[in-house]
Amino acid sequence: MSSFSSSSASSSSSLHEVILTSSPEGPITAYNPSSGAILAHFSGSRSPRRGLAFAGKPFIAASHISPTTGSGSVHLYNLWSSTPLHNIPVPEPVAPLATTADGSYLFTGGLSGNVYAISVPKGDILRSFSAHDKPVSCLKISPDGSLLISGGDDGVIATVPIFQLVDEHTDDKNLDDLMLQKFVAHNDSVTAITCCMGSCNSIIISCSMDCTCKFWRLLNGTHLSTVTFPCAIMGLALDPTETDFFAAGSDGLIYKGLLKYQSRQQMHKGQELVTLANRHDGVVVSVMMMNEGKNLVSAAEDGSVYIWEIEKRQVVMVLKNELAGSISEMVIATGIGGSRGCGVVKTGKAGNDSGGGVFEMYGEKLLDLSIKNTIELENVMTVAEKDRSKAIDMLESAIAMYERLLELILKEAIAMAGTAASNTIEKEKDGM
Repeated sequence: MSSFSSSSASSSSSLHEVILTSSPEGPITAYNPSSGAILAHFSGSRSPRRGLAFAGKPFIAASHISPTTGSGSVHLYNLWSSTPLHNIPVPEPVAPLATTADGSYLFTGGLSGNVYAISVPKGDILRSFSAHDKPVSCLKISPDGSLLISGGDDGVIATVPIFQLVDEHTDDKNLDDLMLQKFVAHNDSVTAITCCMGSCNSIIISCSMDCTCKFWRLLNGTHLSTVTFPCAIMGLALDPTETDFFAAGSDGLIYKGLLKYQSRQQMHKGQELVTLANRHDGVVVSVMMMNEGKNLVSAAEDGSVYIWEIEKRQVVMVLKNELAGSISEMVIATGIGGSRGCGVVKTGKAGNDSGGGVFEMYGEKLLDLSIKNTIELENVMTVAEKDRSKAIDMLESAIAMYERLLELILKEAIAMAGTAASNTIEKEKDGM
């Protein structure tokens, strides 16, 4: 249980995957799933459940609740600094986060039931609207990137077109009319929402503290089916073929079930849940697929992270971090680093929060930048932007000058034509 098989390791390395976990009392921790090594700690955030996300490749976003004032904010980290690069204040404590694929916009939900749309990295709050009567518990963006789907402690699911949240021309007076769908889905808090990537009928799956997972047609909120569990379900992961699902149980177990029936016999038999052998000592807060679906990763409140081999349904690696404390959320980043692989990822001393270099990929030192170099680069970009603006201003002035000159030439030509016509008329009169 100490390492991957060689085939799993090489495939995982080729995808450049990194596991990140957040905590309500400790740092964000980055792990190398190939070796189990801790790559880095990102300090300064106390993140509630669902309060961790990647904002494109440059940024890590984390919800933060101040332990002294109780105020809320969102911290933005870049991959080469262990302390927050930006602190985005929000009107209230927030928890769940979701970001667009390019990282330009971030969405977060508050205790009041409001959802906030924020620009990245500037941190401007573009829109806020009331989506729920109780705290927002989870957020999800549809696979095509067009819809923001929210779940709340009120058991409600709401869907909103993203373009209306980020479009500056949207009328603030009509924010209550933004919802495409809003329906009561569960008798208790909605803990997670998963989208079926390959579904042409836009099916979503919601998990809840009411011990059920429910399948819905996203376009009209039609209820399709319900799977009942012996405990609350905190999250759901689908295999790449969307045949099986894996559910995170509050009892520390992972439950496996069928998403698609392979035969009529299975259909008539109904849903049979299977539990994976190993059990966490705390509530499983998140499950995710990795390594092209060959492995499942589960994270629990007790601070443990298990990496499973799907085919054998066995744990092949246990990640444990004494510094991190309990885990509130887990995300997996794919595509970090260069094309020459990152079977091993180097870092400075784990837990060193003094800043400076954090990640260093073999064959790629792009991310081994210091804060000083980052500031210098930002200054160069600022100067370049000013030079670009100056050049545009000069070009616009030149165009305006030429337009003015053309007007004068045109007026002079008209005047000359008028004078010539007058002279011709006078000559004709004299000739008569």
